[in-house]
This record gives sequence, structure tokens and C-alpha cells, in this order.
Amino acid sequence: MASHGEFSVPQRVGEAREVDYSVPLDGDVGALARDRIPVRSMLESDLRALVAIDGRITGRARPAYFERKVTESIHESDVRVSLVAELDGGPVGFVMARVDLGEFGRAEPAAVMETIGVDPDYRGRGVGRALLSQLLLNLASLRVERIRTELDWRDRELIGFLDRCGFLPSRQLCFDRALG
Repeated sequence: MASHGEFSVPQRVGEAREVDYSVPLDGDVGALARDRIPVRSMLESDLRALVAIDGRITGRARPAYFERKVTESIHESDVRVSLVAELDGGPVGFVMARVDLGEFGRAEPAAVMETIGVDPDYRGRGVGRALLSQLLLNLASLRVERIRTELDWRDRELIGFLDRCGFLPSRQLCFDRALG
């Protein structure tokens, strides 16, 4: 995981750092897509569909990974922000993210987007943009200031998508080295 992306979420005004809902988010990545594609909170019952979508994207089954992530998202996170997009009667995309409460019950200024996936049959229809747009809107309402993610620097398709959605490489570089 060699690259980080960041996106500034809320518009702030005044000394009170109040969220100004009358001004659209900078780089609102999918207001139209968000209006056309139903996006809702993730449920435990989505697990099978998420594993199937991920399998179609990656070519491998990762049920244990998704079971752990869905459990964390629904039961262990301070704030539930993971989402599912639905078309044609079922899930066609998902985004898993987390925000943990900071001191005194206030949300930390940054969220982490852990996984995003769109069924290959639904690519190019605005599903990814709808998911990201709704996620950013939800995070802004929580007064979260940034969203970060990590990805394989060779995943040009995902890098291109995130670039079109306003993500930029962060100033920090992540390095790793295999041992042994």
C-alpha cells in the first residue's frame, strides 16, 4: 500500500467552525449520481453480496476479510458510515469507512476509507461517484475534515477514479518491506 489520498470535506464559516450547508462541497463528486442511485447504510445481511462483488473485482473470494470488516463497521465502530448502493433490486457497490469518536464525544477530524467496490456490470453508471458523494456528505455532517485511504500504486483505474473525485497524494509516504 504505497499511496494515500486525502479530500477536504466540509465548508466551514466563522469562528464557530459551523458547517455551511448552503454551499456545495468542494468537488462534490456525484450529487447527480447520488440522486439517481439509492445509497443506504450497510447491513449485516449485505455480507454475501459484498463478498460476491469483491470476488468479481479481484478474482478471489475473501469472505473472512469481509465478515470481519462488516462486523467492525456495524458493531465496533463509534460511528457507522459504511454504505451500499442498490440498483435492480440488490447491492451493486459498497464503500467501507470508519470514523471513531475522539475526546469528549467529538468526531476526529479524519475518516479512513478502507474499501470501495462496484460490481463490474455496473461500472460507468455513477455507482462509485454516488457512494463517495454520499459518504462525503455524511462525513461533512459529522464535521469530519479529511478522508484518507491507501491503495496499490499500480491500481491505475482506482487512482484515476480517486483523482477525478478530488483525492490527492498526501505529504506522507508509506513504505513497507517484506521480512525473511
